[in-house]
Amino acid sequence: QVQLVESGGGSVQAGGSLRLSCAVLGDFYRRYFMAWFRQAPGKEREGVATIDDDGQTDYADSVKGRFTISKDNAKNIMYLQMNSLKPEDTAMYYCAAKSFGIGIPSARFFGDWGQGTQVTVSS
Repeated sequence: QVQLVESGGGSVQAGGSLRLSCAVLGDFYRRYFMAWFRQAPGKEREGVATIDDDGQTDYADSVKGRFTISKDNAKNIMYLQMNSLKPEDTAMYYCAAKSFGIGIPSARFFGDWGQGTQVTVSS
């Protein structure tokens, strides 16, 4: 089991940028399929981006070209660089991990979650 700790959320105006971080505490970081999810009030948790053990990435259509997922294996940290933010990006953002995955799996397939970090984008 892995422990995940998010940080980097905040409030920005539309068009601004934020970088989220997810510190991964555990011995098997390099073998995990990692993801960022978000959940707005009254909505289901949706996948935003994923990165596999080889660095292959996938993005939800709503964030393609604006968000970039990456990881630093030496520091055991995963990142989500968010540019050109829109009010509809406002949500609680979570990082998640599972042993294997392809594309952007549903949230129900992930067993390890962080506590979340709030992102608020004003118009």
